[in-house]
Amino acid sequence: KLGSDEWISDLYKVKDIAKFADDPAFQAEWRDVKVKAKTKAAALIKRLTGIDVPTNAMFDIQVKRIHEYKRQLLNVLGIIHRYDEIKKMSSEDRKNVVPRVCIIGGKAAPGYEMAKRIIKLICAVGDKINSDPDVGDLLKLVFVPDYNVSIAEVLIPGTELSQHISTAGTEASGTSNMKFAMNGSLIIGTLDGANVEIAEEIGDENIFIFGARAHEVAKLRAERPGLSVDPRFSHVVDQIRSGYFGWEDYFAPIVDAVTSSDYYLVANDFAPYLDAQAKVDATYKDQDKWTRMSIMSTAGMGKFSTDRTISEYAKDIWDAQPCVVPDPAKQ
Repeated sequence: KLGSDEWISDLYKVKDIAKFADDPAFQAEWRDVKVKAKTKAAALIKRLTGIDVPTNAMFDIQVKRIHEYKRQLLNVLGIIHRYDEIKKMSSEDRKNVVPRVCIIGGKAAPGYEMAKRIIKLICAVGDKINSDPDVGDLLKLVFVPDYNVSIAEVLIPGTELSQHISTAGTEASGTSNMKFAMNGSLIIGTLDGANVEIAEEIGDENIFIFGARAHEVAKLRAERPGLSVDPRFSHVVDQIRSGYFGWEDYFAPIVDAVTSSDYYLVANDFAPYLDAQAKVDATYKDQDKWTRMSIMSTAGMGKFSTDRTISEYAKDIWDAQPCVVPDPAKQ
């Protein structure tokens, strides 16, 4: 559609695909590419974990270093809520559920005990969900072991929704969100790190932003002891505390962390996170709208090329002049 491969060395040229965002034929081709990528990702997940995941479900992925500030915990609490809601539904209501394959991956620092507990919680919740015949293919949760670049090369192209949900003001930048957006994944995230610039480039209408803003965090932390906690948050935490997913003693420090100081404001952002996820579901049901947003997401990625970054450094900091490499064909 772009007429050449020049976008590879000048990423700003990828913006021209925006003119095809509403083209039904281009949208169909775009979706077909995503389906093929999801099929590859599903095969990798099967090989790494032994778990079969349906490719007709939304692929919802959070892969990054495991850390409390990156809030994999907020993600898994949201998944527990989704699981609980599906369990309560009638068979008729379940027909309206958007199926999801939730994939979490990343590594914990060797001495970071809380991160390891969070990984164990993800795995325990996944074991419960994946073996529940009531839920079937409406929801799957997979933890991808030994996440690395080779795995990323397969998972990222197959992603439809990527989660970048750190507490506002804690992420220095982050770059995985750029990789996901370039590959047509929509982002659900806070206004933190590179999400801020991505939203500026692709438009607020093409990203799912939620949660506290950076300038509000200090005040919210001070007020956290008196917070009126959303009952849905209390319910999912109580499920963990009660041993519903097993390992209640091992998970006790996680429960304590989000019910006492809650430094990373998981409780504060839980209800807005669920609201944003509801918008994700509603949008996904409208595949034309979803595909348009996906195309616009990729089209807005020109700014995030390393070529542009190095060029600005050369001009503004190093005062280095470009040296054109001679073309042998013209000599």
